[in-house]
Amino acid sequence: MLIEMTIKGLMVDPITNTPIVLLKDAQGDRVLPIWVGIFEANAIALQIENIAMPRPMTHDLLRNIITDLEGNVDRIVVSDLKDNTFYAVIHLTVRGERLAVDARPSDAIALALRTRAPILVEEAVIDNAKPVDLVTDRTDPDRLQKWLESLDPDDLGKYKM
Repeated sequence: MLIEMTIKGLMVDPITNTPIVLLKDAQGDRVLPIWVGIFEANAIALQIENIAMPRPMTHDLLRNIITDLEGNVDRIVVSDLKDNTFYAVIHLTVRGERLAVDARPSDAIALALRTRAPILVEEAVIDNAKPVDLVTDRTDPDRLQKWLESLDPDDLGKYKM
């Protein structure tokens, strides 16, 4: 069964210092933490905060290509969890033809944010995922913000955005 979820926020894993995207269901009863890389967290955070970049980032480029090909992102589905790795599928319609494209959940979520597509998660994925301690997030709500602000642009690659 598919559960529609939205982004509750981003936080940093206090043990590994790795960014986590938190998805929640409409009732707020279920939360799904998905550990992502720094670049993916940055792409998601920029869209959440509605920060426009002077040049298209990768997910903006993908959205533009889909649109120019007369396509639409119908939904993304976090479809599986194997060996602590999440899997996702981007469901598209391009010129009337339906397509399903394998993707990392972080890329699928970043694209869903840019196209306003629903984010769905297989119930089994939620049931089998590692729980996250949200109390840690409440004790230092500015931690992710401070961490993002402390990043050196050189850490993000040699290409200017």
